[in-house]
This record gives sequence, C-alpha cells and structure tokens, in this order.
Amino acid sequence: MEESLKLKRATYHLYTFMISKLISTFGSQVYAFAISFYILQLTGSATSFATNLLCNILPRTLAGPFVGAITDRYSRKKIVIISQVATTLAITGLLIYTLTSGLSLIAIYTTTCILSLTSMFSGIAFTSSITGLIDQARIQKAMAMNQMAISFAAIGSPAVGGLLYGTVPIPVFLVMFIVASVIAVILESTMNFRLFSGEKSSVEKGEQKESMWQSMKAGLSYIRFQKTIMVMLWISLLINFLFGAYEVGYSYILIEKLQIESQHFGLTQGAFSLGMLLMSVYFSARKEVRFPLLLSKRGIIGLGAVMGSISLPLLLSMNYWMMFSYFMILMFSFGSLIIIVNTPLQVMLQKTIADEFKGRVFSIIETMAMALIPLGMVIYGVLYDIFPGEWILLLSAGMLIVITLIMARPSVIRKVHPEIGEKQSGRVVETGSVAR
Repeated sequence: MEESLKLKRATYHLYTFMISKLISTFGSQVYAFAISFYILQLTGSATSFATNLLCNILPRTLAGPFVGAITDRYSRKKIVIISQVATTLAITGLLIYTLTSGLSLIAIYTTTCILSLTSMFSGIAFTSSITGLIDQARIQKAMAMNQMAISFAAIGSPAVGGLLYGTVPIPVFLVMFIVASVIAVILESTMNFRLFSGEKSSVEKGEQKESMWQSMKAGLSYIRFQKTIMVMLWISLLINFLFGAYEVGYSYILIEKLQIESQHFGLTQGAFSLGMLLMSVYFSARKEVRFPLLLSKRGIIGLGAVMGSISLPLLLSMNYWMMFSYFMILMFSFGSLIIIVNTPLQVMLQKTIADEFKGRVFSIIETMAMALIPLGMVIYGVLYDIFPGEWILLLSAGMLIVITLIMARPSVIRKVHPEIGEKQSGRVVETGSVAR
C-alpha cells in the first residue's frame, strides 16, 4: 500500500516537475527575447548585446563548483525554492527600477547576473534530486519530459515574444515573468524531494565536518575514479569548443552568405526545436536505452555529419526553396540528435552517481561543458572573417567525428558497458558450437 502511494506521488512529481519547468523556462525565455531586442533597439550595438550574453555565461562558469558543493550540503528543496524566490525578487526589483527611473543597461546586466546564478542553483538542485522525486523505472521518462518542457518553451517563447514586443511595454514582460516565477514556487513547494532517497543533507544531519574546499576536492576525487564521467567530461569539453563553428557559422552563413529571409531563418530554428520536442516524446514513451554511451557516441557522429552538411549549399548550386527545405530537414535532424546524445547519458548519470555527490558532479559537468564555449565563439568569430565558412565547418565536423571515435573507442565503450563484450563473446561461442 505504501509503495502504491509512493508511485502515485512520483507520478504527481513527474508532471509537476514538467509543468514547473515549462512555466519558469517559458517566462525566462520570453523575458530574454524582449530584453535582447530592447538592448539592440536602444544601443544598436553588438557589443552591448554580447555583454548581456557574457553576464549570463560568466557567473555560471565561475560559480559552478561552489553551487555543486552547496547543493550536496544543504536541503535541495530549500535551494530550489529560495532560488526561484530570488528570481522573482530580482525581476520585481527591475520592474520597480524601470517604473521609477526607466530601464538602463546596468540594471539589465545586474539582473542577468542574478538570474544566471539563481537558475544554476535551481537547475543543479533539481537535477540532483531526480532520483529522490521519481522512481527508478521512470527516470528516462522524467529526463525526456524535462527536455519536452524546454523544447515547448523554445518553440513558443519567440512566437509570444515576437507578438507582444512592440505592442506592449517592457514592464508587461517583467510582470509576465514574475507571475510565471510565483506559480513555479508554489508548484515546487508541494514536492517531496526525498520521496525515494530518504537522505538528508550533511547540514540537516549535523555532520558538516568538512569545509567547502574539502567538499569540492572530494567531488573532484570522486569524478576522477568514474571512467564514464571522465570520458563524458573530455568529450563534452572538446565538443562544445568545436560547436563554436556551428554557433557562429550557422547564422552567418544563412543570413550573410546565402541571403535566407529572416522569417525562413526563424522557421529553420523552429524545425530544430520541433526535432528536440518529438524525440523527447519518443524517449518518454520507449523503454530505457540499454547502452547509453554507445547510442550517444553514434548521435555525436551524426551531429558532426549534420554540422559538415551545413556547408553543402556553399559548395553546390541550389535554388532558394530547395535550400530552405534542405536546412529545415537538417535542423530537424540536428535537434533530434541532440536529444539522442543527451537523454540516455543523463539517465545513466542519474543511476550511477552516488546521491551525496550528485550536486558536485552535475555542477562540474555543466562548468566543464560551458568553459570553452566563450573561447570557441571568439576564435570561430575571427576564423569566419578570415577563411571560407564551408572549410571551417567541414574541418570542425571532421575533427568532432575523429575525436569522438578516438575518445569513445570500442575498448572504452566495453569498459563502461561490459555487457557488450559478453554479448559479442556469447555470439562467438554459439557460432563455434554450430560450426562443430
């Protein structure tokens, strides 16, 4: 009976988690859309726009390891709720400042820094709590539904932002974000973060013997002995650097080189989000992936192939509509492949990382994944000004595939999934017995 009640509660968590994520992500993306347009309209400066992006990335990268250590030491539910309340207060502060003094760049940059930190605290604490909120059998469903919420927001928020921007003032966008954030706080406060784990934080148990620095060192030591995580960290670090070729090159090639109209460019971005959404729906319904690292390796090779294929219209002659259709298919495939890479690995990490280390491990993975993105974007920005875009994309895609094949070679895959080796040796034995 108690087990049945737990499963009902887990089902409630599954959908509350998704709705909370959808509401808060939708609100923040509509806000980001409006603020980005406002900065460009106010200043006409790409530097001002880039500074706001930096205010979002830099605090997350610098604070990452500390966020993980704090998440593992204190109540994760309290961290999620306090982070969401801090988000609400930051936007309320910006609203009051806007109504009394008018909107300024300094106020926007300050708010972006605060939101960057609160979203990281909330995200790491939520990710670290999945195994406490949801039963083991439905972790893949939970991770896929989380991606669905993000994809819904990615598809819907530019449309809503585009419809509202220019017809309603900035304070209306801020009020929408505040309402979304308050609803998220209410939903999160009804969840039991220790439904399945039953574990209290070190502070709650009165066992806070190690310092913050010792806690961070313990997290790094734990990762060093986890082969799967080490492989993932290095691959993600190099992939995110090489993805600068796509991040910088895609918009540059389509808009500047191929003269794709802005609304058609927007539709290709929509195809990317649609691919993510549909693949997330598929993963939420299918049984758990048996060999996640192997599937993710194939997905990364597919991403490399898609990235290289972006250069094809620069090398071959295509008419406009053929080119537009080609990019729609390409971006749909790109979005689908990102879910194929991410979801199985997230499920594997949820099930293999010890609960007391999850905050530190997930924060280190996020920090490592983000660490080379700014550097990659700067380097590729310079490269695209000097060299032909098609060769940059082809070389970067080739490097991505080669690095993946080397770092996730069959011997590494077999160490992570020993069952593959057993399965193959079993086939050899069977074949031999038939031959005799």
